[in-house]
Amino acid sequence: MTRHFLEVDDLSADEIVAVLDASERSAYPALLAGKGVGLIFEKPSLRTRNSCEMAVVQLGGHPVFITDAEAGLDRRESVEDITRVIEGYFSVIAARVFEHRKLERMAAVSTVPIVNLLSDDGHPVQALADLLTIRQHFGRLENVSIAWLGDFSNVARSLSIAAMMLGMHMKVSTPPGYGPTAQDMERFAGLAKQGATFEVCETVGDAVKQVDVVSTDAWYSMGQEEEKTKRGDAMRPYRVDATVMGQADPDGIFLHCLPAHRGEEVTSEVLDSPQSRAFQQAHNRMHTFRGLLTWLCE
Repeated sequence: MTRHFLEVDDLSADEIVAVLDASERSAYPALLAGKGVGLIFEKPSLRTRNSCEMAVVQLGGHPVFITDAEAGLDRRESVEDITRVIEGYFSVIAARVFEHRKLERMAAVSTVPIVNLLSDDGHPVQALADLLTIRQHFGRLENVSIAWLGDFSNVARSLSIAAMMLGMHMKVSTPPGYGPTAQDMERFAGLAKQGATFEVCETVGDAVKQVDVVSTDAWYSMGQEEEKTKRGDAMRPYRVDATVMGQADPDGIFLHCLPAHRGEEVTSEVLDSPQSRAFQQAHNRMHTFRGLLTWLCE
């Protein structure tokens, strides 16, 4: 059966750890020598494109960046027809899309692995980088506590899935209407390893008290620009500043998937502080994509 990676739980807990271990290898196998990886981008990205291209190169392969104008999923051709064509060129197809359903349709017809580089539902490759960053700091994942503040975004959803699978503790504080759905909560409960906990907190203070990790995301994503003012008004009380970080564990760290809107969801004082691991986290995007490709192709 072809392996796909559309969300974190396409891996088992042991496989997540194996991907993280592969991400930290000092010597890279030439698994993709003479092979290509197609990178389809409906949505542009600094970190995703560059980290993925370099990960492919490090494994001896050739990355091909495919713009939305060139692919035109369901505009120039159907998702299925595009997938059937380019699977003849590439050993892996990775796509950054708006609608998650497009990835599912690709996986349904593809004979090569399909990887979710981001959809409106989830961002599993980011979750892998988050996990590696946390493990590098604490030396473990089990029993690490994470507070997520602000919009419960696609990034938050994938991180929560991973946290539940690995026996971590997730605490979420969001404005009304921006939190996890009932479907999310049911999914997290079904995935939770013994000892894992997921808690929706009424206040920021409840969420961050003595936690190991404080994480957040931009208040609005690509395609939500028209909601900037509305979202800003709702999210402002959830900004991560020095006072918020001061309530976390003294050895706690700050994570942000970037790009950050300084002064909105996080202050520069926090983003540039010794507690911030946001840039290490960004660098780990390359390492974990390389580890994921290793798991997919070995």
